Amino acid sequence: MAKKTYFVTGTNTGVGKTIATATLLEAAREQGLKTIAMKPIASGCEHTALGLRNDDALLLQSAITEEISYEAINPIALEPAIAPHVAAHQAGQTISAQRIIGFCRGTQIRPSDLMLIEGAGGWRVPLNDRETYAAVPREMGLGVIVVIPLQLGCINHALLTVEAIQADGLRVAGWIGNRIDPEPMECEQETLNYLSLHLKTPCLGVLPWIEGKPDKSLPGILKKYVNIEPLIEN
Repeated sequence: MAKKTYFVTGTNTGVGKTIATATLLEAAREQGLKTIAMKPIASGCEHTALGLRNDDALLLQSAITEEISYEAINPIALEPAIAPHVAAHQAGQTISAQRIIGFCRGTQIRPSDLMLIEGAGGWRVPLNDRETYAAVPREMGLGVIVVIPLQLGCINHALLTVEAIQADGLRVAGWIGNRIDPEPMECEQETLNYLSLHLKTPCLGVLPWIEGKPDKSLPGILKKYVNIEPLIEN
């Protein structure tokens, strides 16, 4: 069974959760740790000879050390590139927290040192009319890693996200800043200092802006920018 399991969320969609997750996995690989990962729900999948496939889930598959099937990493693959609950409805599927938890626990029993589960969108993204994705890490009792895009407004979004996670009774295990624009935001260092002071949880790294679509080599290049020690020690 995985010794350490964390849930990776973001302050919104498109903030770099996948590249941050894959980079943490590559940093763990460098330390000789056995890793597994999941992206239980992925919308925006493409048809291939092997079935529906998602680029983010494939990136995670390339970053882990243990061999597990694509279906174990991404058990719910949806074609429409829209919110999961809407994509599922259009695909004639029903998504529930318990269904996702079942998939996660099935993969979690595999031997590893570190398992990362990447969510979809932000903390309160809907799964259906009654549940949000937050129900999954809450039920599993997981520590949470928050990915924060370094742009105007990120302090407010980060604080609200962390408050919501803590209100759900979970621990924020760390956060990662991600430069999502070519030019650094104004007063970036002051923003990082404020986040470090007020989030009261370790900064696991700050990822630089990288032009172009992430490929399988990118997490290995970025691993020097992150520190996984707080995840392993706690």
